Amino acid sequence: MADWGKIFSRGNVQDRRSSGLALGGVGAVVVIATLIFNIVSGGQININDLLSLIPSESQSSLTSTDFEGADQYEVFASTVLGSTNDYWRTQFEKSGQQYTEPSLVLFRSATQSACGYASSDVGPHYCPADQTIYIDETFFIELQQRFKAQGGDVAEAYVIAHEVGHHVQNLQGDLERAQQDGSQAAAISTELQADCYAGAWANSISNLGVFEPNEINEAIDAAAAVGDDRIQQSVNGQVSPETWTHGSSESRVKWFTTGYNSGDPTTCKDAT
Repeated sequence: MADWGKIFSRGNVQDRRSSGLALGGVGAVVVIATLIFNIVSGGQININDLLSLIPSESQSSLTSTDFEGADQYEVFASTVLGSTNDYWRTQFEKSGQQYTEPSLVLFRSATQSACGYASSDVGPHYCPADQTIYIDETFFIELQQRFKAQGGDVAEAYVIAHEVGHHVQNLQGDLERAQQDGSQAAAISTELQADCYAGAWANSISNLGVFEPNEINEAIDAAAAVGDDRIQQSVNGQVSPETWTHGSSESRVKWFTTGYNSGDPTTCKDAT
């Protein structure tokens, strides 16, 4: 496990996990709709087929009291977010800009965001309207169980840093430009650039002794696990590049490592 105690900054984390428990357990639903809405569907995945894979008795045994106070995961998320704030504040200052810090909401099942109904179904995501990241941490369980990712706290930190990358794109106007473009290439480029940004941030703390030797491989493995091709092959046994929205496993690993090896976010500008 990484030594996050070497980082003293904290980001703004709101814990709403207790308010969503009444909606029941999330389990594999997180990844199912992540696949459908975020990554691979293109209208080709049958929701009923996927739902049939979930045990009907899968329900959360947690209660609201389990989330009273700042638990270990909340502190972890706040620490990673605080570290990304430090990194991007410095990067923005280099170009004479001011960095606006995002917020991060931890929730279970569902919550409300400025982008509408925020459900676990869409996995970790960023809402530009309220500049907030939304995460149900049970997503990482499915990442390990269904897609055989190594898991671990460094992998989870990568996901947070990736979503922060979208916040940076939002502040710089890149998200809006990609949306106006509307092409598959623009969507994929946006995701790969966010991977590269996550790698650049990881480089910034590598010399602090946060990571154990080779621990960064957790993040690299997670980047590969959420490649469109790997997920499509796992879910429906075939790969359909025309429906990709996030890029291949190879591309996601390539751009995360580009950012990590350089430590310079300007190397991310041509992510494709």
